[in-house]
Amino acid sequence: MKNKYIDLIEQTFEFPQSAFKVEDNELYFHEVPLMDIIKQYGTPLKVTYLPKITSQIQRAKRLFNVAMAKVDYSGEYHYCYCTKSSHFSFVMEEVLKNDVHIETSSAFDMNLIMALDEQGLMDKENYIICNGFKRPQYVENIADMHNNQGYTNIISVLDNKGEIDMLDEVIQKPLQIGIRIASEEEPRFEFYTSRLGIRYNDIIDFYNQKIAKNKKFELKMLHFFINTGIRDTAYYWNELLKSVNVYCELKKICPTLNAINIGGGFPIQNSLSFDYDYEYMAEEIVAQIKNTCNQHKIEEPNIFTEFGSFTVGESGATLFSIINQKQQNDREAWYMIDSSFMTTLPDIWGINQRYVLMAVNHWDKEYKRVFLGGLTCDSQDYYNAEIHSNAVFLPQLCNIDEPMYIGFFHTGAYQESLGGYGGVQHCLTPAPKHIIIDRDENGEYFTKLFAKEQSHKSMLKILGY
Repeated sequence: MKNKYIDLIEQTFEFPQSAFKVEDNELYFHEVPLMDIIKQYGTPLKVTYLPKITSQIQRAKRLFNVAMAKVDYSGEYHYCYCTKSSHFSFVMEEVLKNDVHIETSSAFDMNLIMALDEQGLMDKENYIICNGFKRPQYVENIADMHNNQGYTNIISVLDNKGEIDMLDEVIQKPLQIGIRIASEEEPRFEFYTSRLGIRYNDIIDFYNQKIAKNKKFELKMLHFFINTGIRDTAYYWNELLKSVNVYCELKKICPTLNAINIGGGFPIQNSLSFDYDYEYMAEEIVAQIKNTCNQHKIEEPNIFTEFGSFTVGESGATLFSIINQKQQNDREAWYMIDSSFMTTLPDIWGINQRYVLMAVNHWDKEYKRVFLGGLTCDSQDYYNAEIHSNAVFLPQLCNIDEPMYIGFFHTGAYQESLGGYGGVQHCLTPAPKHIIIDRDENGEYFTKLFAKEQSHKSMLKILGY
């Protein structure tokens, strides 16, 4: 007979069986028994489940290709992975198995691509979409790869008007370029216009003055992205429509233009109550672009997306032990974890991000409301609420000697780079051990250690000791 608390979760939420299940009162993640992983490696522990990366990429490709087929869309769909969400070699290797393209943000991203090329993992005909504000080193790296290294589909997206002159000085043969549109942000933001890109009203004049007659450049792409991501709101559809209209007006005078980049923004599951209609959104995006182009009597553009968190976020998990229970002046108890939220999951305190949180064991016990506290002496080092509830509920511990483990899931994007992976951590709290989980040709999972827990020697060396 199933435990009443498992029943409660399944009654309250659409329990995502593809990712989670409970057997013998212990949690499985993608059919992997987490207690076995903990017994082997201990906690705190970072986990990356590689097959999820491939399944997410293939899912998005399927969504957009089906949406295009439904409306007889004449353009192509191109999936780009934005490296900034996770630069790890094992992530990039898994991504590149799926015939995708790359979006970069900085000069060192180009060095990363060349390192992948040296390993035989990069196809030099793949698109490399170079976003971000271009400092001289970034421009030099773009030029070197374009002029000398044989990369044939670099598209340098202009973030400001001055970048065209910087590129003009170093480019030796025609280069594909794009223009990023400075979109309007939602009014709840403290600024209304994105700091990234060039104003809508300036784009046509800028093209005529600086690009149209310069044989070194072919304008291929307009880039559109809003900070709140792809959501079914009047605001999102309005901004998309404005950008497609700019594309149409520019296409009438620029025959080389053939692509619109809608950036990233597909959300990931951050709660068991998560509800998002990916199929509807992909179909609506494709339909609106096609309808607008039909109104202008121009051919539909190729559509590029740059999914980062969507690609890698749901592949990650972070596992902790509950090492102490403290009853302070509050009515609820504090459960203390064996690490720090500020160093291990910085988005929790930095932007109040919430993740899927579940107990790994003790599913047969009663649940109670708790606060979760990290090891540092910082007041921000805590977790006290879920997306769907202004509270955290976990199994009740009657005896602290009972080992109890919890997991934060879908933590695979951004946390390592924001937390300073391998660097100096807040209160000198070490970065946890990191393992990779993959499956062999028979579908059996296997694990390998990517990084040991950070040592005091490595941290002190950075500090000059």
